[in-house]
Amino acid sequence: MTAPVPFVPGLELSRRFFHEAVRPLVDAAAPGIGYSAARLGSGSEVLGFDTPRSRDHEWGPRLELFLRPQDLARHATAIGDRLATGLPKTFLGHPTHFAATAEAGIRVMAATDGPVRHAVDITDPGTWFTGRLGFDPGRGVSLTDWLSAPAQRLAEVTSGAVFHDGLGALATARARLAWYPHDLWLHVLACQWRRISQEEAFVGRCGEVGDELGAAVVAARLVRDLMRLCLLMDRQYPPYGKWLGSAFARVPGAAGLTPVLRAVLAAAGPGTRERHLGTAYESVAAGHNRLGLTDPVDPATRPYHGRPFRVLRAERFADALTARITDPALRALPPGGAVDQFVDSTEVLTRPAVARAVVRSGAGRPGGPSGAQYRPQ
Repeated sequence: MTAPVPFVPGLELSRRFFHEAVRPLVDAAAPGIGYSAARLGSGSEVLGFDTPRSRDHEWGPRLELFLRPQDLARHATAIGDRLATGLPKTFLGHPTHFAATAEAGIRVMAATDGPVRHAVDITDPGTWFTGRLGFDPGRGVSLTDWLSAPAQRLAEVTSGAVFHDGLGALATARARLAWYPHDLWLHVLACQWRRISQEEAFVGRCGEVGDELGAAVVAARLVRDLMRLCLLMDRQYPPYGKWLGSAFARVPGAAGLTPVLRAVLAAAGPGTRERHLGTAYESVAAGHNRLGLTDPVDPATRPYHGRPFRVLRAERFADALTARITDPALRALPPGGAVDQFVDSTEVLTRPAVARAVVRSGAGRPGGPSGAQYRPQ
């Protein structure tokens, strides 16, 4: 009986795959060529969340190999052919052959007796970043670029690992995208607080009319928004739903806040649900004050106008943040934020051209936000 292959985290597997198997073949196929190699983009391993379960699709010895555009035209075929004929059939026990399946976007590993259909993506930096984000950060990042890039995609291109950066382009691009410019961060935070303000009173109102299901749904939405807000406050790009809880668990203070958020989701009545939400609001509000981005804002919950619902009045935090924004381009924007703060469709968020069109159409003035390179003031 064959012993199971020990699990190796995907980034470590790809790092060793590059240095031990790929690099010698690239150097032989194109001696002296400059290139960069990394594991970026989609895949649970890029964010550090892969487990043995991840091995069933789109996981294994794989990486991105970046060439200059002129070298790509001259050497990509030779390098690809050398890898196909020279790579071992397995690496650290994992097949190096990937086969497309009928399920769109999924590639599973399969045995092969012929050339290896490897998962080394040979491309150039500008093309690759444009495919992931809709723009090339090597040429600068405009306000439209920032607003139309979902946080998941920004996490994918700034996480992962660079194994060799002979071009220097990856370091430049990743540094430019490492985090939002300060005023833009304030804007994104303000928009996230405003999302909370728009629904925080609905939990009590649903409960008042006996709509427990509706109250639970709204409460779950608020929990999600609070989790994303905590990540943004900690200067981390919130990932999409599958990994939101895993990423939130790494935020300072998550250990204390997580039981409260679980209690919100498990609550069986409007009073209990509202009480736990109030505790969560006050905890996150105190975290805002610790950041020192604005003058202190009272973190205590309060009645919602004349109604008997306990809320934070989260718009107070949004207004305080907006007041600190000095960039007129940002001050002129509507309070929607980045595209994934007001759009929740995978069909939009995974298609950069569509996301950019949405941002341009909803930017609040003809032509949308400036396409010029964004220069924080």
